[in-house]
Amino acid sequence: VRTRRREANIWTNMASAAGCEHYVRSCLLKAPCCGKLYVCRLCHDAEENHQMDRFRVREVQCSECQTVQQAQQSCQQCHVQFGEYYCDICHLFDKDKQQYHCQPCGICRIGPREKYFHCEKCNLCLARDLHGNHKCVENVSRQNCPVCMEDIHTSRIRAHVLPCGHLLHMTCFDDMVKTGVYRCPLCMHSAWNMDDQWDQIDIEISESPMPTEYQGATVNIICNDCQAHCTVPFHVLGMKCNRCGSYNTARITLDM
Repeated sequence: VRTRRREANIWTNMASAAGCEHYVRSCLLKAPCCGKLYVCRLCHDAEENHQMDRFRVREVQCSECQTVQQAQQSCQQCHVQFGEYYCDICHLFDKDKQQYHCQPCGICRIGPREKYFHCEKCNLCLARDLHGNHKCVENVSRQNCPVCMEDIHTSRIRAHVLPCGHLLHMTCFDDMVKTGVYRCPLCMHSAWNMDDQWDQIDIEISESPMPTEYQGATVNIICNDCQAHCTVPFHVLGMKCNRCGSYNTARITLDM
């Protein structure tokens, strides 16, 4: 009995009215897999060698009075509110961030709902300004982020949609920009509008003529942006696609 009480105290001490680094809540979830109490599934997964299924959570423990009870928004004993927001499907307790539960996604999203729509083909919620203004890739969010290889669909990190339609975490996209990587890791399409950069390369090429033995040399290229195959002048600073004007190209053969 003493051992059980000691274990209960250990798990209870992990929580506070403020919750954890992931969520603001005043309760502990009783993991349906191992029966242990954790502030959230992420805290559980970081400590255990298995993952908690949030949808199977049935009981919580109040952080104020320690009463174990059915999962609900407020404590049945002391009436403290476990979270400003509560979803009885995901069993998500948190402060109000204008969350909403998306039925097709199967999870809660940070809103407000009116600023997002669910793309049936991509199978995820996207910002309203992308409605009819993005390239659909079927079930794209069910793939892992191509940079960090972590899950995108259920991630708490916002996803960024590239012009090619592929997704990556916004934090991973920011890291790409900082390190000068401008192409999608999956298809090599430019990750943003590069017109200003292409104009700068035009200027640099005009000011840097090739040596005599290379003047008039041509190269066969494929464009990573429009997929065109072209024969263009060879230059060490870049080979420009003569269809779309992109320098995001790859050399196939060189003709002297």
